[in-house]
Amino acid sequence: MPLLFSYGTLQQDDVQLFTFGRLLRGRPDVLPGFEPSQVKIEDPALAASLQRTHHANVTYNGRSDSRVSGTVFEITDADLEAADQFEEMSEYKRISVTLASGANAWVYVDARSAPEEPDSP
Repeated sequence: MPLLFSYGTLQQDDVQLFTFGRLLRGRPDVLPGFEPSQVKIEDPALAASLQRTHHANVTYNGRSDSRVSGTVFEITDADLEAADQFEEMSEYKRISVTLASGANAWVYVDARSAPEEPDSP
């Protein structure tokens, strides 16, 4: 089963219920080589409904001292497709990463800073 690392809204119960139809079980982990960033929400209606102006994102910088905390979830292939639809914004790109725990997982990152991917998890 694939693993998905989340540092943002996919950790929220309401977003999981909306996206996957159930709550996911996960464990804390850390994404090395990245730093937190923000993506402006361009759709005023979406920003109003979410009551915020930006989405969380992460930017690759390759520095060993940069880390982003989050949760890694074991998901199905169908869940991964649902997550792709949820994260369907040009600002995000799904890439394969190795987390601090050594687990290989998918994560959505700032598309402009995404490093080249070696292999999928």
